[in-house]
Amino acid sequence: MPHSDELDAGDVLAVENLNIAFMQEQHKIAAVRNLSFSLQRGETLAIVGESGSGKSVTALALMRLLEQAGGLVQCDKMLLQRRSREVIELSEQSAAQMRHVRGADMAMIFQEPMTSLNPVFTVGEQIAESIRLHQNASREEAMVEAKRMLDQVRIPEAQTILSRYPHQLSGGMRQRVMIAMALSCRPAVLIADEPTTALDVTIQAQILQLIKVLQKEMSMGVIFITHDMGVVAEIADRVLVMYQGEAVETGSVEQIFHAPQHPYTRALLAAVPQLGAMKGLDYPRRFPLISLEHPAKQEPPIEQKTVVDGEPVLRVRNLVSRF
Repeated sequence: MPHSDELDAGDVLAVENLNIAFMQEQHKIAAVRNLSFSLQRGETLAIVGESGSGKSVTALALMRLLEQAGGLVQCDKMLLQRRSREVIELSEQSAAQMRHVRGADMAMIFQEPMTSLNPVFTVGEQIAESIRLHQNASREEAMVEAKRMLDQVRIPEAQTILSRYPHQLSGGMRQRVMIAMALSCRPAVLIADEPTTALDVTIQAQILQLIKVLQKEMSMGVIFITHDMGVVAEIADRVLVMYQGEAVETGSVEQIFHAPQHPYTRALLAAVPQLGAMKGLDYPRRFPLISLEHPAKQEPPIEQKTVVDGEPVLRVRNLVSRF
């Protein structure tokens, strides 16, 4: 059944009234309720919220991976425009059909690369597998393309890295491998589930810049899942704020940061340290967190003495390490 007329012009993904639940001791526990959003080609939509708000299960529902974990997914509409411009209803696809959609038309960078990469296969074999499946390439052609993707994600000595196993790479390198794998077939939609959470700030900045550059080159729609509002300000075009399984606010980055409407959005922003906020103070001061029960009430910004009087518990002198 064709769905082209159901997707707005410019949209690459549209979700309407998504509900996700899990069974626990004969009781249905709702994880996501009545969630609706859309994504345009070349746009970055940030989905933000605390742990347990429903961000990752939403991504897994889009990828049709929740059924294997016992998730119950109901949705009025879940439309995807493939690279061929064909519009499909994701919920109508069989398991065999979804194998040709995942990776080729919609790819995902998982949160923890060490548990997402297979430890018994080399990096090159894992990237080449997706290329061989979706592009009907030979093993030699797939390995050449895998090296090109590693070059594209700025991994030095890519030819050498192809023959290495995940445990032989640093966290930043493994994350770049995950990005290379996700982008190897030039998908229409990329879902990035907190891809920089475990990385230090310098590697995080490189990964964010890399995703932006590759998005522009490929005209991808990107769903960026995070709880870091600093990352949101840097990378997103629009923001969807989730709390306890529901979308509580959505809007452009400017609207969310300069005129937040929901108490939870304001609480998220209040929890982000601001450069210079402690200027002129002798001791650290609590940030003015907002109570969700009483949005108009803020905790008083009390200074806290963090230096304890007395002898230090540990003293180190002239420490030298050699290898």
